[in-house]
Amino acid sequence: MKKLLQGIAAFRAQRRPEQVAFFAEAALKHAPDAMMIACGDSRVVPNVFASADPGDLFVLRNVGNLVPPHQEGEALSDSQVGAAIEQAVLRLKVRDVIVCGHSSCGAMAGLLESPERLGAEAPHLCDWLNHARPALEAGSFAGDFSGLPPHDALSQRNVLLQLKHLMSYPFVAAAVAGGRLRLHGWWFDIATADVFAWREAQGRFCLLDEALIAELLS
Repeated sequence: MKKLLQGIAAFRAQRRPEQVAFFAEAALKHAPDAMMIACGDSRVVPNVFASADPGDLFVLRNVGNLVPPHQEGEALSDSQVGAAIEQAVLRLKVRDVIVCGHSSCGAMAGLLESPERLGAEAPHLCDWLNHARPALEAGSFAGDFSGLPPHDALSQRNVLLQLKHLMSYPFVAAAVAGGRLRLHGWWFDIATADVFAWREAQGRFCLLDEALIAELLS
């Protein structure tokens, strides 16, 4: 808390004067380019590794960057994630939604524990991680996840699972089919600060280096 308060003081003294005009303009509209669904891990900061300014990204963060599958009826009231997706896609009209996992994810490490042990210690976390449990079935995912520690390979498969969950929302599937929305799977390596993107043709997460970024932009 001390660091946060000192940071606010430093912002007010050093950066706020030059940022006032920017934020005054940003206050008049909210039109982000993309939505990012990222983990709540404090080491993963999308605005930093994507060099995004305030207003560029509609960010949803939760434990494990999870997207509960679409449900109807009473279950809707439990879906804060579903509400955020509706806000981004239906109201803000973002063109891209990114699910971003990361290395050394505590949620994925928890998923590798026995449900009984995790449930006894952290029942809410255990229940929440059920939305990622199918990612444990490595054979259900076509792709190369070799050379990674088990929790990192699981984290990459989990990104693909959450993209599948996104497509279970009818308005997301319709927007994708109509060419109004694109879905992306990213993975952030904390140790190297590199970002990797899922490439269906290669069947793996590929480094988002200058060459791949140029290819995607073209």
